[in-house]
Amino acid sequence: MDWIQQVHSRGLGQACCTVLDVLEPFGPLGAQMLWVAQPTARLIGRDWWGEALAELATALEEPGGVARLRQRLEGQRGG
Repeated sequence: MDWIQQVHSRGLGQACCTVLDVLEPFGPLGAQMLWVAQPTARLIGRDWWGEALAELATALEEPGGVARLRQRLEGQRGG
């Protein structure tokens, strides 16, 4: 099960979209903060949190990455 399915199964879909809204303007700076947080997330949480932070950091670094991630989140919500 991928991390987006995990997020929705725990009822955190809207919270994830809110995090995207907050981090998007910070772009690469926000991505660097997430790369730093990722190992800690893997230690104190489940591996899928680390996957989620890595994918979110990558999305913030790539042009159009946030839009693609949001599309996946919205598609999962509808399905």
